[in-house]
Amino acid sequence: MPISKNIHQKSLSVLHEQLAAKGKSMDTLISQISKFQIAVPSWALGAGGTRFGRFSIGGEPRNLEEKLDDIALLSRITRKTDAVSLHIPWDIPRDVDALKQKAGDLGIGFDAMNSNTFQDYGQPRTYKLGSLSNSIKETREQAIQHNLQVIQLGEKLGSKGLTVWLADGTNFPGQSSFRNSLKWTIESLKEVYKNLPADWKLLLEYKPYEPNFYHTVIPDWGTSALICNELGEQAKVLVDLGHHLPNTNIEQIVATLMFKNELAGFHFNDSKYGDDDLTSGSIKPYQLFLIFCELISGAEEGSQNWDTISWMIDASHNTKDPLEDLVQALESISIAYTKALIVDRKKLTEHQLNGDTSSAQEILHDAFMTDVRPLVREARIRQGGEENPLDFLRKNNIRKGLIKERGKGSKASGL
Repeated sequence: MPISKNIHQKSLSVLHEQLAAKGKSMDTLISQISKFQIAVPSWALGAGGTRFGRFSIGGEPRNLEEKLDDIALLSRITRKTDAVSLHIPWDIPRDVDALKQKAGDLGIGFDAMNSNTFQDYGQPRTYKLGSLSNSIKETREQAIQHNLQVIQLGEKLGSKGLTVWLADGTNFPGQSSFRNSLKWTIESLKEVYKNLPADWKLLLEYKPYEPNFYHTVIPDWGTSALICNELGEQAKVLVDLGHHLPNTNIEQIVATLMFKNELAGFHFNDSKYGDDDLTSGSIKPYQLFLIFCELISGAEEGSQNWDTISWMIDASHNTKDPLEDLVQALESISIAYTKALIVDRKKLTEHQLNGDTSSAQEILHDAFMTDVRPLVREARIRQGGEENPLDFLRKNNIRKGLIKERGKGSKASGL
């Protein structure tokens, strides 16, 4: 809900006193919050859906250029995103140079490129039974070539990464050989990796199930790490918060990957049951906070450089306005990050070493229960963003304006 400037200043003043008592500098925290930027995926700007149906929100971006316009709007009002992550072939530029120029004019960069070999889109060979793991060599080669084309396109746009997520797997026992599927996947990825530019990284994602429900070739972070070690130092593990079985300790996975300097980045979302693609922080805000605790402590302790990690939202919604959802996601991620920043790590370490479980828990709860929204809001205001981005979208009838411009029945490109 929108608040008055007077209330904002009062709440900020109270928070300043709380932080000062903990030895935290408000200005330092605001600087850290401002620097933390999260990429928006090109597919998140249209209405999402399920296999049962999709309900248009109206005014959806009809092409990649209009998607950049929407991201520029988000950037201006939130000051939390400065890059787009493209999905190929959903968003192949019509004119690469013109698109790069437009993005530059809008202050938008190009994050990691996402290759799609999990559906058919007119290519000669089908991916129905897999792509990089397919038993047919020609199909594997087609998938390899697609990834190489994505790299080439990314180089022209200024991207520095290739994200690979495979839907490859089986639905029934005996459908394929586990070992051969893994072997062919590694061999295929080695061909892709050989063509990776020296200043790029390969972000290898994993998922335990869906769309295949008996097995997936890369089901977990361990398999992803195993493959990355086979490929080389430029290949690292991408963690999608929705790609885990229920109750998985994701913060432990993050800590382990950072310990070995093998964390490529994040796809932020939330889930209740599985890969639900819900708004970040809407279901498990404490888990998101704990994940950031591990990320920050891992970076501070020298396990892995913070700047080597990529950050991106990966969500899709059937009932929300995509712009409103992205605003809420950016805010939730910023809040969780900020709460993790104010954890008293010195005291936490002392309690851990002394075996004082209750006090260690209190350190985390104290940070998590602190209302840091005034700090996040102040960081946004100081950068020229809106005090309340969601309120801004509604007060200015942004969606109505987009519907008038693009049409009620417009459908986001690629969906």
